[in-house]
Amino acid sequence: MEELNEITQHLLRFSPDALIVIDDRGLIRFANETVAQLFGHRPEALVGKSVDSLVPERFRGRHGQHVGGFLNHPNNREMGARIADLFALRADGSEFSAGIRLAPFRIGDRLFVAAAIRDMTERRRINEELVAARVEADRANRAKSRFLATASHDLRQPMQTIRLLNAALLKTVPEESSKYLLEQQGQAIESMTRLLNALLDISRLESGSIEPVKGDVRLTEVFEELRSSFASVAQTRGIQLHIDVSDIVLTTDRTLFQQLLENLLGNALKYTDAGRVGLTAGRDGEGVTIVVEDTGIGIPADKLERIFDEYYQVDTHGTKRMGVGLGLAIVKEVARLLGFQVRVSSKVGEGTQARIHIPSHSVSRGYAASTEARAAGTVSGGAHKPRLMLVEDNDGVRTATALFLRLEGHETLCAASAAEAEKLFEGIEPGDVVIADYHLDVNHTGLELLLRLRERLGRDVPGVVLSGDLPSLLRSIRAPIPNCRFLGKPVDTNALMAAIEELTG
Repeated sequence: MEELNEITQHLLRFSPDALIVIDDRGLIRFANETVAQLFGHRPEALVGKSVDSLVPERFRGRHGQHVGGFLNHPNNREMGARIADLFALRADGSEFSAGIRLAPFRIGDRLFVAAAIRDMTERRRINEELVAARVEADRANRAKSRFLATASHDLRQPMQTIRLLNAALLKTVPEESSKYLLEQQGQAIESMTRLLNALLDISRLESGSIEPVKGDVRLTEVFEELRSSFASVAQTRGIQLHIDVSDIVLTTDRTLFQQLLENLLGNALKYTDAGRVGLTAGRDGEGVTIVVEDTGIGIPADKLERIFDEYYQVDTHGTKRMGVGLGLAIVKEVARLLGFQVRVSSKVGEGTQARIHIPSHSVSRGYAASTEARAAGTVSGGAHKPRLMLVEDNDGVRTATALFLRLEGHETLCAASAAEAEKLFEGIEPGDVVIADYHLDVNHTGLELLLRLRERLGRDVPGVVLSGDLPSLLRSIRAPIPNCRFLGKPVDTNALMAAIEELTG
């Protein structure tokens, strides 16, 4: 028993924490030896003094209120554990950041409080450095995102020119050897376009500038657009592309949702050399599950957890493909924004399956019209080529676009500004199609010009609006605009011709 008492005395005197005991009047009744190291006071010199003597003067008024409140409602409590503004005063007048643990106890009818005090200066410094580093990292990330967004957007204009000139040359060069070189150039242009799109997409997602705009999204329409977009790629690679027809209607952001599926399908086709790529959708209880699967090279189990990291690409026995590893990082961010869950399973040599779970609150009770019904209502156009009115403020893009359209057999009239467009529109005739860049200048957009023209004429003049930031443009449109198509820059020439044909068919 004596040995236990001696151990207890040594523990109290030489505890790693400074220990003091105060009574119900706020007077110090006990202080251990560690108090001398931490505060610079001899323990016996503190006994009988107010605990306020250990508190910086500027905090004493507030501290007295806290002490009174604690004594009225005593309980075990930790103070300063989260690096709050809690400071203690040393004998030499210096201050230090303190962490304090309080434990009340009673002897007879009297209340006492034991306080264990620790110097938190180093911990506070580390915490402040971590906070500062996080703030700096966030600032740098936002700056990077702004730079990528600006650089990618500015590069779209010359890319648009190069793409259109390449398409125009393919139509005018007769030699097969030259055509082969131009086709190779076209493939390089497509790769660069995909890279620019990925950089812009991930920068916008990281910057937090995207807010989903939800509405009814008919899977049958989205799936048909995806079929149209990827059919030629699959055919060129000799891969069977199976895309389901579904009557399911979702309540979500169509642009983001379609982008998510485009990235998954594009990835599946890229990593599949033979066999099949499929896209299906089905009810899953109250929710919906969409599956993208392929018979491609597969992903090793130890690589699966990294596939959603930015700039990461799986390299399986030398099968690393072209790209920068942003496709699935974009999928992850888009799914997070939409409230969806994406899970990927894979087996090397057999293929990969991505499952998108869509919760019940994102599933509408409506049903889409069937693909066959929509197709039956389509009227084929004749051989007449409509006259086009092109509004584009970039000289290079305007020249290249007009050259390509004229080679396609369209009479094409051009305007370089909103003012020129207004004059050009004075001669518009039924059957003409307006093709306008969205960003003309600080005061005008191509869409506004088209809508004003429609209002003046009292009819829906067919129009194609081109934009370097198509997702943002589509989200800004609150209601459907009839007889109008929206395409992103650099524009796909096949998509442009298909839009013109669809509007005039």
